[in-house]
Amino acid sequence: MPMTADALQQLRAGATKKVHITDMPFTRSNWHKHINWLNVIFIIGIHLYGCIQAIWVPLQVRTAVWAVIYYFFTGLGITAGYHRLWAHRSYSARLPLRIWLAAMGGGSVQGSIRWWARDHRAHHRYTDTDKDPYSVRKGLLYSHIGWMVMRQNPKRIGRTDVSDLNEDPVVVWQHRNYLKVVFFMGLGLPMLVAGFCWGDWWGGFIYAGILRIFFVQQATFCVNSIAHWLGDQPFDDRNSPRDHVITALATLGEGYHNFHHEFPSDYRNAIEWYQYDPTKWSIWSWKQLGLAYNLKQFRASEIEKGRVQQLQKKIDQKRAKLDWGTPLDQLPIMEWDDYIELVQNGRGLIVIAGVVHDVTDFVKDHPGGKAMINSGLGKDATAMFNGGVYYHSNAAQNLLSTMRVGIIRGGSEVEIWRRAQKESTAQYVRDGMGQRIIRAGEQVTKLPMPIPTADVA
Repeated sequence: MPMTADALQQLRAGATKKVHITDMPFTRSNWHKHINWLNVIFIIGIHLYGCIQAIWVPLQVRTAVWAVIYYFFTGLGITAGYHRLWAHRSYSARLPLRIWLAAMGGGSVQGSIRWWARDHRAHHRYTDTDKDPYSVRKGLLYSHIGWMVMRQNPKRIGRTDVSDLNEDPVVVWQHRNYLKVVFFMGLGLPMLVAGFCWGDWWGGFIYAGILRIFFVQQATFCVNSIAHWLGDQPFDDRNSPRDHVITALATLGEGYHNFHHEFPSDYRNAIEWYQYDPTKWSIWSWKQLGLAYNLKQFRASEIEKGRVQQLQKKIDQKRAKLDWGTPLDQLPIMEWDDYIELVQNGRGLIVIAGVVHDVTDFVKDHPGGKAMINSGLGKDATAMFNGGVYYHSNAAQNLLSTMRVGIIRGGSEVEIWRRAQKESTAQYVRDGMGQRIIRAGEQVTKLPMPIPTADVA
């Protein structure tokens, strides 16, 4: 049967379709194709050259001060500009501030606003998955720098909406003229300032230019790597983002990453007054100057909900490792006569609030002495345990719960038996593992204190 024109066209399209290099294994013949050589030059090559030149170029004090100042300016271009303004829309900025942030962000040499924000939105939407462009699950080194120097298949990166960025003239202009912005703001401006102001052209190029770019880039890369590896997870531990002061110090406040991933539209990363977040302080200051507005904050109650839920989850995990005794609804029902017979046959059983406990191995360790506990064997020792000589502590109640072996049916203990049967259907407070939560002082053997009444006249 002759092949149709459509079928022939599909066959040719399939034959000419190229397989992306990332879908091929590393071999001696193709290893160089897996590497993004342009990024290697910008991220490794130029910085290596700067380190070598620094051996012969002396560092002047004024150049060092200028390099540090420009480091903070270009760092804010990323943290306050690329990240919190454009990637997350956590606040709004007037045109002069947007232009300044776009210029400073370009001076950090980390890609255009549009490219950077697009990948970062994918990172938040697909955190720790294969669609995350710099997932820490692929390795700490990969999330730090590997994703930049190794080729990536753009079709594998999760889709995001950047229509709002396409409508921002500052973003569009910077994207179209990115290389010009990079060379002027990254290398030209720092060299010109140092050269015209105090004659240190070469020092401005090396220290305020190349080496400053290296440190700004490494600081930003730490957010993708260290911030997903080092620290605590006070709001959620389902994904890798973490909070740590060291990361915050290295990234102008971006180190409170667990909070940020939970509340990405909040203009703050650090919510406590003592936490280091110069990016937050800068945005707030710009608001006072009229350059920024509409600073977004999550409601305090929602933040506290997340914190409490995570604390409860950690408590539940600890609770699951502890022995709380056999639940009442899983204990066998015992007749009073059977209980007496077992005691007469040598079992060290004692009844407290209708629950039978085996204290055979505890008699010798009883703080009140053997005589006291032996006097309750084969009896209803409720009054003795909850009052009498000693009103037992919460710790004693918890220890007693681990000795449960049954529940008495009939007589004055019938209410306890009914309570045990009811537990399987009643709506009690339960932890994240589904286990009933026994609060301090709420053990079934701890009976409420009687209501005091006036003496008889």
